[in-house]
Amino acid sequence: MYSTQVSQHVSASRPAVYRALLDADAIAAWRVPAGMSSYVHEFDAREGGSFRVSLTYDVPGGTGKSAPHTDTYHGHFLKLVPNEQVVEVFEFETADPALNGTMTMTTTLTDVDGGTDVLVVHEGVPDGVSAADNETGTRMALANLARLVEADERWDSP
Repeated sequence: MYSTQVSQHVSASRPAVYRALLDADAIAAWRVPAGMSSYVHEFDAREGGSFRVSLTYDVPGGTGKSAPHTDTYHGHFLKLVPNEQVVEVFEFETADPALNGTMTMTTTLTDVDGGTDVLVVHEGVPDGVSAADNETGTRMALANLARLVEADERWDSP
């Protein structure tokens, strides 16, 4: 198991970014790497609340962790600090021992001139998941997050 961290500057306020971290429709739109589509099965955005999400490859050659072309993961929100931090604990739904294990993803938001810096730290990532793939997927997702909240003023509404 290993850890990774990826950061992204977002030209939006911390409250706007935080809202997008806890909105099921937003999650379906931004927390998905290029070449995949997302489906949110369950999403209860509160401490202790659970979630379940599937990411499916758009091209037939993509190999999933849970099914031939799909990665499904489930977990719960461990800690929510409004407008500052979201801590999620999750695991892939798979029988492959190389992909088993509980991971923790901590997303921390920091004010900077012109917006918010978003830092995502993954801990306990199973060795069966390539560190390069994990970091690339996280970078893609964070770029999607930035585009989403920067393009739509509703995220900045209280």
